[in-house]
Amino acid sequence: MSLLRNLARFSFYFKLFTVVVLVGLFLSYLSPFIHPNTIKIVPFFGLAYPVIISITFLLLICWAFARSRWFFYVLIALICGGSLHFRTLAFNYFKDPPSYEAKNTWKLMTYNVRLFDLYNPSIQKRNETRDSIVDYIRRESPDIVCFQEFFHQDKPSSFSTKDTLLQVMNFSNSHDRYSHRIRNRQNFGICMISKYPMIAKGDIMFQNFKSTDNYCIYADIVKGKDTIRFYNVHLQSIKLQQEDYELFGQEEKQAGNKKSTIRLLLDKLRIAYPARADQALRVVEHIKTSPYPVVVCGDFNDTPLSFVYNQFSSILVDSYRETSTGIGATYVGKVPAGRIDYIFHTGDIGALDFNIQNRPFSDHRAIQSTLYVK
Repeated sequence: MSLLRNLARFSFYFKLFTVVVLVGLFLSYLSPFIHPNTIKIVPFFGLAYPVIISITFLLLICWAFARSRWFFYVLIALICGGSLHFRTLAFNYFKDPPSYEAKNTWKLMTYNVRLFDLYNPSIQKRNETRDSIVDYIRRESPDIVCFQEFFHQDKPSSFSTKDTLLQVMNFSNSHDRYSHRIRNRQNFGICMISKYPMIAKGDIMFQNFKSTDNYCIYADIVKGKDTIRFYNVHLQSIKLQQEDYELFGQEEKQAGNKKSTIRLLLDKLRIAYPARADQALRVVEHIKTSPYPVVVCGDFNDTPLSFVYNQFSSILVDSYRETSTGIGATYVGKVPAGRIDYIFHTGDIGALDFNIQNRPFSDHRAIQSTLYVK
């Protein structure tokens, strides 16, 4: 009798746990479609989607072995996600290669270089990281490179990174946007360098850009008879500091109040989500006015199941999903985020490949795609 009671109790709690997980799964489905200011908790479920979907599949297996009708409840919940699942997991094993002319291809790289490791206490290691990044770009030999969290020091300096890159790549075209520090002639922001001429340049202003160093720039670049508008974006950062990475449960003092590290992380995310969403909407509206085919790349600081990603994917093609198979994680920092760096393009452009850097020199991996005009 006692055994039956315990089994019934276990069955009740297991069903309750299944319901909680499925509710979380449906909230993650909603996150791409709801502005973070509308329901502030929803974006967190989009961020947690990889964990939630993994638990959901484990529940599906458990209920299958139990031969329970709850198997069908979980299966239906998974089916309801539809194509949303393929935003995180791409599949292109059996896709036929496109036809194109080699002379019409553009090799694009985008790379969040984390200021070339500027704040490393070891000057030797900092310089090694900077040199490794420059050498990697030289070896990969892209036609266009977009940088985020770019640092450049005006001459005379041993850290004149933009000039070094232009010289190493033998490029003469660049566009950048910085917040300038008069002391030590320091510049923090984003940069774009190109093998081909830039016939026009511009930027899209974000609110509070001076305090966040988040920007969007664009340039109309010409190769042969083709002109493409390239956007380099760095959307609102979470601004994690070293102390935010400490183990959960440790406490820091902030404004006289003690907050756990997990609370600090959640607060930073809560602030960043709506700002990033508004920035994305601003960029998308500008894209719609472009007289040329468009490529948008950079550090979006958001996952494929997010409001930000949805704004771009609704009008553009994700080159990773177009050409690759797998999850494609680009962020390698201490907080798991997966794929947050992207290359999007309009439908009159196609992607031939998508490559993710194997050995990272930053907390982001560089990503590359060879594009062609259809």
